[in-house]
Amino acid sequence: MLRITLRDGEKAIVNGAVIRAVGRTQIAVENKVSILRGREIMRPEEATTPARQLYFSAMLAYIDPASRDSHHDAVVGLVGALIGAFGAQEAKSACIRFASEIAQGEYYKALATAREVIAFEDAAIAQQAA
Repeated sequence: MLRITLRDGEKAIVNGAVIRAVGRTQIAVENKVSILRGREIMRPEEATTPARQLYFSAMLAYIDPASRDSHHDAVVGLVGALIGAFGAQEAKSACIRFASEIAQGEYYKALATAREVIAFEDAAIAQQAA
């Protein structure tokens, strides 16, 4: 059983349904579901870079299993582009780890790795701007 605490007004997605907590709320999940808490949810307008688009596509594949195939194509293209764009081996390794997690159907775990890829991308962008 998974216990999740949501703060007042915090949103979560459970199997594609958006829920909002009214007051501090505890939810006990007793079976396998796709669930994201508010801070893990990316809005479409936030997917402004290749790494963020990668996260967004993986997030959609995670919460909407029925359309995973269409999101899978976007993920494959973005991973390839990012591996080619990154110079640092750690960033390339994170992309490869992400691709492996997606291939194994570990979408939630892949989202955490995608956040690492976003951090590498942010660092690369900052370095180019300096």
